[in-house]
Amino acid sequence: MESDLQKGKATPRRKKTAESPSPGESAANESEKPNGKRFEIDIFRDWCKCCGICAAFCPRQCISLDANGEPTIVNSDRCNGCGWCEMHCPDFAISVRQKGNEH
Repeated sequence: MESDLQKGKATPRRKKTAESPSPGESAANESEKPNGKRFEIDIFRDWCKCCGICAAFCPRQCISLDANGEPTIVNSDRCNGCGWCEMHCPDFAISVRQKGNEH
């Protein structure tokens, strides 16, 4: 039995576009993070094959592809630490970790 995708009937999902933040949005984004924690995204360039999975599916649009097709961190402050990029990277080339206390 063929699925709708195999029959060519499935509707493609649209990529969400990033909106420019409003003046009060930074406080709202901070409250969306668990306990106000901040996260850091590291990309291991030697391992990355530039497949674009991390950029295409980041729910917070923290990662995008540059002119060479390489993933680039564009807004790490929006990262909520979900780890989607880290879990789905086929090359284990990305890491998300909580930032240390900066006080």
